[in-house]
Amino acid sequence: MNSLRLSVIASAGVLAGVAAPVHAQSSVAISGLVDVYVASTRMAGAPGRVTELGSGGLTTSWIGFRGTEDLGGGLKATYALTSFIRADSGVYGRFNGDTSFSRDANVGLTGGFGSVRLGRGTAPNFLPTIFANPFGDSFAYSPLVLHGNVNTAAWGYRTTPSDTGWGNQIAYTTPNYNGLAATLQYQFGEQSSDTGNKGKHNVGMNVLYISGPWTAVAFYERDQVNNPVTGLLTTTINNVAVPETKKDWMVGGSYNANFARFFLTYGGAKTEVANYDAKTTSAGVSVPIGLGSLIGAVARTKVEGTFEGTRTTGSIGYDYFLSKRTDLYAIAMRDRVTDRNSGNSVGVGMRHRF
Repeated sequence: MNSLRLSVIASAGVLAGVAAPVHAQSSVAISGLVDVYVASTRMAGAPGRVTELGSGGLTTSWIGFRGTEDLGGGLKATYALTSFIRADSGVYGRFNGDTSFSRDANVGLTGGFGSVRLGRGTAPNFLPTIFANPFGDSFAYSPLVLHGNVNTAAWGYRTTPSDTGWGNQIAYTTPNYNGLAATLQYQFGEQSSDTGNKGKHNVGMNVLYISGPWTAVAFYERDQVNNPVTGLLTTTINNVAVPETKKDWMVGGSYNANFARFFLTYGGAKTEVANYDAKTTSAGVSVPIGLGSLIGAVARTKVEGTFEGTRTTGSIGYDYFLSKRTDLYAIAMRDRVTDRNSGNSVGVGMRHRF
């Protein structure tokens, strides 16, 4: 990714006369991505079809700042402030009510010990999910992402309950050992002690292994707090919102056989209050063809409990690169839910990274 990089050498008297070590060097990068697409969409069980010019067909559009300061001795300070945007209308956030910097808003330290971040950043589920399916973080066409993160009128369930990002969190990432790294994460619930919910919080971790043709991933979350706006996860019983705890996990990976990369995942989600137990399996492939790749994936989620049913979603498309930063894509998707009419969707779009 190309970024605008500004380098400043700090010395005594810089920043309103505040003394700084003469060796300290800072950098800031302004970067982002714009993804706009035209689509005709009908999910399973939907009453009608929607034709739109939308934002984020393959990747959610975003813009932001990242920076580091060399503190010496191998220690660096880091920060990130990045915001999701809807490029079709120029509105910030992924949806109405999203926070201004819901992608990243954190500060941290990195060194030989690994890294520590404080603030908002990715949730444990995010990186394993995008590494283990050929559609990455597409909320419009990735079957795995749709099953994990997007409710529909016919389905009504998502297997990842607390967003792809967590606020109010402490995240520690280990050093990379021959391609293997783990991240441990804790999100404060920030609940008052007089409500009886003082101990509510989110906790989780992920593990990534990337070496040669192999990628292996896993995550686990125990969620009690909503995101991006903090509040308790709840289940409504007799018109009363009852605090809920949901546990979700996934293992998966990919293998690059040169002529194609193959993807596979298996995961589950279970609630303690509501009678809900889901298992999701997904598989995918990416085949280089010309200046682009033919990509395809399918995900199947089976739910048992008060509600029982199965959802199966499949997508196929072609992603054509005009350059390292700009690509065009065309995708078709089919969505099926037990006892509901199937839905079919198509979309074409363009992405640019800067």
